[in-house]
Order: sequence, then C-alpha cells, then structure tokens
Amino acid sequence: MNAPTTFGPNLAASGGALPGSGRPEFGQASASAMSMKWSALHDAANVVAMLAGIAAEPMRPEVRNFPALMRDIGGWRRELAEQGIDDLSAIMEPGLAALLAVNARGVNPAPAALALWQEFHAARSALLTFSPPAESAQPRRFM
Repeated sequence: MNAPTTFGPNLAASGGALPGSGRPEFGQASASAMSMKWSALHDAANVVAMLAGIAAEPMRPEVRNFPALMRDIGGWRRELAEQGIDDLSAIMEPGLAALLAVNARGVNPAPAALALWQEFHAARSALLTFSPPAESAQPRRFM
C-alpha cells in the first residue's frame, strides 16, 4: 500500500503547467469548453429572441467558428475571448431566468427580452472584434 499516487512530475509544486500561472493548461479541452459555452449562449439568445417576438438569426460561419479561431490564435486574444464569453454567460443566465419567470406569471416579456437581445448582440459584436482581419482575396505579390 506504499505505491505512489501520482505519475509524472508534480505540477502542484510548480504552480501549474505554465510557470507562474497557478493554473493548469487544458489545451483542447479548454477550447471545447469555450465552444460549448458559445453554443449554449446562442441557444439562450434564440430563446430570448422568441420571447421578444423576433425571429432567431441563423448562425453565420464567422460567428460559429469564433471559438475555434480563438483557439488557433491563442495568446491574449484567446484569454480575452474566454473571459468575454464567461461575462456574457453571467449576463444571459439570470436574464433568461428572469424572462422565463415573468413569462410563467403571464406577463408579456417582450420589452425586457428585446433589451436583453440587444445587450447580447452588442456584447457578441465586441467579442467578434478579437478576430484578426480577414486576409484579402487578392494573391500576395512580392516586389
């Protein structure tokens, strides 16, 4: 019963996988979590749109691919995107719960839902600005 309980280097002693970070690096799992949160946010936004009485928008490729793009870019953009998605979740979760509670009481949630819908779009637009500019369609020429 004296067998070691861990294998590999002791990451707890070093403060995480990244020196000085204090938190481990999860790589693909972190990107997958960001993608799931992004998708859940858009599902919630579709419910808010329904409560506001407007049609849910189709997800454009640049919106759908945002988490994967941030994963590929990495660095400060990815960190800010993850934080922004968490912040947007913190707005949408109680907002949607309140809208559903109002709707369950038989009160028209449309005005409040429209306000939440507009806040969601403004915040999402701000997050999408972290995407780097698209490459021009013209081929590069060397001079």
